[in-house]
Amino acid sequence: MSIDDIPSLTPLPREFFSSRDALALAPALLGCLLVRPRDGIVARITETEAYMGQGDPACHANQGRCTPRTRVMFFPGGVYYVYFTYGMYYCLNIVSGAEGSGEAVLIRAVEVLQGRDVASLRRFSLPYEALSAARRKALANGPGKLCIALGVDKSLYGLPCDDPSLFVAQGESIPAEAIHTGPRIGVDYAGKAAMFPWRFFL
Repeated sequence: MSIDDIPSLTPLPREFFSSRDALALAPALLGCLLVRPRDGIVARITETEAYMGQGDPACHANQGRCTPRTRVMFFPGGVYYVYFTYGMYYCLNIVSGAEGSGEAVLIRAVEVLQGRDVASLRRFSLPYEALSAARRKALANGPGKLCIALGVDKSLYGLPCDDPSLFVAQGESIPAEAIHTGPRIGVDYAGKAAMFPWRFFL
């Protein structure tokens, strides 16, 4: 894939996100592409986590909590929920389901296919070719890391997933047997819900 391919990539329709709850959307996003046209970045989604709104103690919108931070989670699916965590990192989420559901999918990891130099300079202040094998592996293999690499910040909060600044496009189709599941990460406060196998990865 080259930068010349980006104009041919088509954003997924809003219904792709609004017609699925978070548990259905999280595996469906694997293999899809995050496209940052201004930077020439195309990244394949390789890991996601589902947050199921009401009744999910790990979800920011559990018990219908609608605050200035979470209000976008109650929008119809297909918009970005971006939040700041640990006073250091942004995390990128895609709201799912019908209006009022309070559900979202955290994008946990991506593989940068195009625009690696831009992503690498953001992460390590080095071009991609100068990175060690360990740093290449760590380029975007975590929610905070990928936001640095892709230049994601609160300016994307509430924008639709077909916005030209960052959009989600169809990628390769992933067979069910290639998708693995496991407990979500960093939500020990959620009790038993922390062990739900709602993390999906390739």
